[in-house]
Amino acid sequence: MMEKDFSLLSINFDDYAEKIKALAHPTRLKIVAGLSMKNECNVTKMAECLNIPQPTVSQHLNILKNAGIIEGFRHGNQICYKVVDDFARQAVSLLK
Repeated sequence: MMEKDFSLLSINFDDYAEKIKALAHPTRLKIVAGLSMKNECNVTKMAECLNIPQPTVSQHLNILKNAGIIEGFRHGNQICYKVVDDFARQAVSLLK
């Protein structure tokens, strides 16, 4: 019985903890939720929707990007972002 209780120990909890820390801010949760519904968006549109300054959005995006939750890609002359981490997408979907 004890062996089954510890079967989860093979999971890399450090990776999940980093992702959870990155999501542990209301604005970042909103960004991931919005990107999950919309598939992609640029910084300017996010700043407008969230009603916060663009540099603040960029700081939050940087945290999410460093955690491997989102990726940025060039779309014309803009950089758009999308959620690339299934764990984060599922975690945010639980909040709805």
